Amino acid sequence: MDIQFNTNEDYNKLALSELRKRLKKVKEGGGKKNLEKLHSQGKLSARERIEYLLDNDKPQIEIGAFAGEGMYEEHGGCPSAGVVVVIGYVAGRQCVVVANDATVKAGAWFPITAKKNLRAQEIAMENRLPIIYLVDSAGVYLPLQDEIFPDKEHFGRIFRNNALMSSMGITQIAVVMGSCVAVGLTYQ
Repeated sequence: MDIQFNTNEDYNKLALSELRKRLKKVKEGGGKKNLEKLHSQGKLSARERIEYLLDNDKPQIEIGAFAGEGMYEEHGGCPSAGVVVVIGYVAGRQCVVVANDATVKAGAWFPITAKKNLRAQEIAMENRLPIIYLVDSAGVYLPLQDEIFPDKEHFGRIFRNNALMSSMGITQIAVVMGSCVAVGLTYQ
């Protein structure tokens, strides 16, 4: 019997259990009440939309599930940065899917949301993968709007990346599935 091995194994089992609890909480998005409200409007959650879209017989991986964890607590939190990003397959083609989580402040963008979207675009560009945006967003979270645009790693860079991906021949698809606030216009 190796006592150190057993101690390490117990520690790792406990750590894995805690990680699973945190992941379960993060995957609740803005909480049960907000999910019920979304369902009462006849809408699916970001994760449900992705589940319907992706081939269920192919591998998939969520990127940045813990982004935003513990951030913006004074604003009610921002689990998963308010956006779900998954690499998976649609009709046999590997792609990146980005879905606003409307249960988190109606899908509003926090500064960390912009960073997570930029990371999704970076993955799409580096691997030349199509990217699909499932849009359901109230736009920029106004109390933090001054932190969204200030440097090259924030919101404005997303538009630059859209142009760059177009020039690279990378397919980009945006599906408006609810609110979409942009350039002062609201679509629904």
